[in-house]
Amino acid sequence: MQLDDARVREYEEKGWTVVPDALRAEECAVLETAAFKVLERTGPEVARETDGAPHVCWGMHLFDERLGTLTRHPAILGPAEQLLGNKVFVHQSRINVKQTGGSIVEWHQDYGTYHRIDGIPRPHGIMIAVFLDDVTAVNAPVLAVPGSQREGMVSEAVIDEGVADHERAAKHRYDITPQTMSRLVDNHGLEAIEARKGALLFMNMTVVHGSSVNISPLRRLLLYINVSTVDNRGETFARAEYHAARDFTPLEALGEDCLLAYA
Repeated sequence: MQLDDARVREYEEKGWTVVPDALRAEECAVLETAAFKVLERTGPEVARETDGAPHVCWGMHLFDERLGTLTRHPAILGPAEQLLGNKVFVHQSRINVKQTGGSIVEWHQDYGTYHRIDGIPRPHGIMIAVFLDDVTAVNAPVLAVPGSQREGMVSEAVIDEGVADHERAAKHRYDITPQTMSRLVDNHGLEAIEARKGALLFMNMTVVHGSSVNISPLRRLLLYINVSTVDNRGETFARAEYHAARDFTPLEALGEDCLLAYA
């Protein structure tokens, strides 16, 4: 699959673009089943809410064949290679589920952690989100600063040991300070990213984003695949493999029906 010119321009200008109806309902069902099976794991790759419910699982593609297949789906790889102009590998993948009352994700850039901790040299990568629920204004959508990718890595960022999820999801996250956020929003604005189940989001890894607590009774399940070009690999190996890749093999696309074999 290739993006049309309008979506490529949107990605270049805003830092992201959304492709609706990229995956069929049967494919979404396969992925939802796989995601909740992986969230049953008891290892450190699963971060939990204060009540013990799973919130994030890093390295999802390492733990389930169906989720590994997703990383090679042509709807994922075609646009990623088109936007980056090169073959890619999976630097990190994760399952993120926001139940009612779940964790806040503070303002950050994925590249902030990938560069400072994992040694990714350049911001030549994309965060790809797979929507397995309808996401609207009511169930804590991702909020993002359009055009913030043009700022490069925002230097005014810290690891905040005082946030509620520091020992879980936020341990390696460089949160952006309120002063910097005010400047960014004054200069660029702020948008909610809404999409229906089956959509894909392609976002530059330097876009500033976060999400609030979900106070609705509506679940929000997203899968994330963060890819980087094969000439832009991590160099430090400071984190476990489920956080940061050890395998830099270029991804090769499978057939369009690759997920349906599991249906």
